[in-house]
Amino acid sequence: MKRRAAREQALKALFARDLGKNDPFALLEQLWEEEQTAESAREFSRLLVEGVLFKQGAIDRIIRQNAKEWNLERMAAVDRNIMRIALFEMLFSSNVPKAVAINEAVELAKKYGGDESARFVNGILGSVIKNSGEDPVPEGR
Repeated sequence: MKRRAAREQALKALFARDLGKNDPFALLEQLWEEEQTAESAREFSRLLVEGVLFKQGAIDRIIRQNAKEWNLERMAAVDRNIMRIALFEMLFSSNVPKAVAINEAVELAKKYGGDESARFVNGILGSVIKNSGEDPVPEGR
């Protein structure tokens, strides 16, 4: 199983927690069994869920700062959780390049979000990069 599928599992678990206050780790266990998830993918999806939950306060502040005229609580839950995963990877995980985190978030938004989700997610994450003064795509690529 690739990392994108592990991100999808993390998104489903975080989404369920966000909307229904369900235990995200119980849902991960269920998804792992249903999808016969390899151990490396289990570790990655667990890392994403744990990381987002641990850093959620900081991540949500960053979303609020960059989502001009958008209230975090009124955003689509899927978009909100996609951005949480991407920002965890961008800001708190050293093994994923920022451009990859943004691209993966946009792909998740295309698959699971509404018609404007991909543009919205890309815009917010791009704003985070712009406001941090970093270029998500290094020179020469």
